[in-house]
Amino acid sequence: MYKKIVEKETSIAVIGLGYVGLPIALEFAKKVKVVGFDINQERVNMMNNHIDPSEELEKEAFENCDIVFTADKTDLKSATFFVVAVPTPIDQHNLPDLKPLLSASKIVGEVLKKGDYVVFESTVYPGCTEEDCIPVLEQVSGLKFKEDFKVGYSPERINPGDKEHTLHNVVKVASGCCEESLEEIAQVYELVVQAGVHRASSIKVAEAAKIIENTQRDVNIALVNELSMIFNKMNINTYEVLEAAGTKWNFLNFRPGLVGGHCIGVDPYYLTYKAKEFGFHAQIINSGRSVNDGMGAYIAKNTIKKIISSGVHVGESKVLVMGATFKENVSDIRNSKVADVIEELKSFGATVDVIDPHASSEHLKHEYNFGLVDKLSNNYNAVIVAVNHKEYCDYDENYFKSITTKDALVYDLKGIYKGKIRDLNYLSL
Repeated sequence: MYKKIVEKETSIAVIGLGYVGLPIALEFAKKVKVVGFDINQERVNMMNNHIDPSEELEKEAFENCDIVFTADKTDLKSATFFVVAVPTPIDQHNLPDLKPLLSASKIVGEVLKKGDYVVFESTVYPGCTEEDCIPVLEQVSGLKFKEDFKVGYSPERINPGDKEHTLHNVVKVASGCCEESLEEIAQVYELVVQAGVHRASSIKVAEAAKIIENTQRDVNIALVNELSMIFNKMNINTYEVLEAAGTKWNFLNFRPGLVGGHCIGVDPYYLTYKAKEFGFHAQIINSGRSVNDGMGAYIAKNTIKKIISSGVHVGESKVLVMGATFKENVSDIRNSKVADVIEELKSFGATVDVIDPHASSEHLKHEYNFGLVDKLSNNYNAVIVAVNHKEYCDYDENYFKSITTKDALVYDLKGIYKGKIRDLNYLSL
């Protein structure tokens, strides 16, 4: 398989061209033939015009690439090595939603041939590839797993907005259904991953390795969020505590904040769901999720308390929320916990304006029923800096004074204005 790919006798097909699939498709396309498939024709049209719908890649990333972008399933027939990189979200009950993954498996199954390889990159619970995806491939294709086609799992490690830790320089974990498939899959990824490929002993080990990466971060952030609640009651600045504690060589440098997005805020639920099948209740993981899921309401209630203490009636108050994406310097609003803050503020009767230099007002209205304002007022009773976009980092107290009332609150969730706000009320996590 590797030899055929390198000699361009066959193609690699990447299914799902989001923030994970598109970068790897383009990197492969600089070396070999690629078919990039997405079910959204509008997104395909944008990519054919060298535009990344996720706004992560520049036009230059599309240059010198041997790639065909398509929404036509028949174009996948020319490929023999399939990479599935579709989202794996959760539903409203925090349970895994495998519909996109199983749909992609069905699409691949329709074009699967004897000798083909299928590699899944989507984050899943241990066992999902073999228990959920492979049966779909077999049923739709009429082929037999291992005898007719091989399967592997190589979890994505793309970090949206991160220009330092890229596909090139982050070690890739790869696994296969047998020793031969593992080596073939690892060699294919070594074409584009300069940092090298770690060969996992099994598909389940690779799945588990991925799921604990974000679960570990989630639990650690939950601990710091809980510490920030404690320190807030003690009138101690959490960031100053972390700065002091960070002078020890083995201190883990996590920061408090809203934990959203389609990775850290989602992946732990896949693991706890699977753990329940084995009769195990994951206490620490579930507790961490509970803390992080409650941060939006916590921030909103703190804001309301400060507004009331300043003598303003909540029903007449105005709050500005700066930032609506799930993290800094990206346009992605999926599972943004800023929406929880806004919803809670509105439940108290406050008027809430939202701004964000990266988010789409139309997408926010569709997803969360609120949009962005074009013009700021000069009488906000509180400003919540929810996302530390680079555009906000250089603001000073005079800026906040120009848009607020006399005793207004600046709630700086990420502590980027620590030591800079002296006259206005200042609060950070």
